[in-house]
Amino acid sequence: MNLEGILPMNKPRGLTSHDVVARARRMLGLRRIGHTGTLDPEVSGVLPLCLGRATRMVEYIQDLPKEYLATLRIGLSTDTEDLTGRILEQAGHVHLREAEVRDAFSRFVGEIEQIPPMYSAVKVKGQKLYELARKGREVERRPRKVTILQLDILELDLTNRHPEIRFRVLCSKGTYIRTLCADIGKELGYPAVMANLVRTSAGAIRLEQCISLEQLEEAAANGDISPYLIPADRALPHLPACYVPPALAGPALKGQKLPLAGLLPDGSGLPGEGGLIRLYDREGPFLGIFRMEPGSGLVVPVKVFS
Repeated sequence: MNLEGILPMNKPRGLTSHDVVARARRMLGLRRIGHTGTLDPEVSGVLPLCLGRATRMVEYIQDLPKEYLATLRIGLSTDTEDLTGRILEQAGHVHLREAEVRDAFSRFVGEIEQIPPMYSAVKVKGQKLYELARKGREVERRPRKVTILQLDILELDLTNRHPEIRFRVLCSKGTYIRTLCADIGKELGYPAVMANLVRTSAGAIRLEQCISLEQLEEAAANGDISPYLIPADRALPHLPACYVPPALAGPALKGQKLPLAGLLPDGSGLPGEGGLIRLYDREGPFLGIFRMEPGSGLVVPVKVFS
């Protein structure tokens, strides 16, 4: 069984990301598995697993934008900023107009600042915040800049005592959707929590490509998971692809620097100095990720796939 590539998993609610990795390891008999971005236990959706040598791609995949479908409930707040936490505040009744909701949402597009929630894996002085929160301690957290690339309201129900808003968000790495929900509520003048969340994409990997743990178990029992595997290089389509003639493929696989003049771009152009490219043998095989070395006319190896 070929156990190298990206396995696009649909994480179910109720399991941690580490639970999914542990189950995949048992099913596949493979130790070298890494995931590309933690999902909270009550969040479902896209969780790419990197198998074998593809674990070397984790850092690149987890840095890519993520898309989510979320439900915001207005009128209560909790210590976790979602429905799993202890209720801190409730509004008797919420009165909102659609126009003011849409106006508030529009103010969160672009670069914003978030204060990480106490129930998160962010470390302060070497300790994870959620570990401190479980001990009943709250510490000061510094705001962090994140980017909301798209924010679209899909459904509005403002008639309930606690209105709900379903929305889609495309955001940068490190964005807390729970905190986004709480902050939108503050902008509207009410406490708010995240009522539901599904990750629908991680970089180029979308939810419709993902498989369940049950499907993985069946494929592993049959000895062939290859139909579900995505080649490692195809998980990074945003990096320009370049080709080299066979004479340069050997030096590339040995981790040598290559002359920029020997590269054949695929038509998408080359990045600027310091940018990354996917490098291939002209006959097809993926050679690795290389970087444009500033001022030298060379590309240097970053991750070689021999």
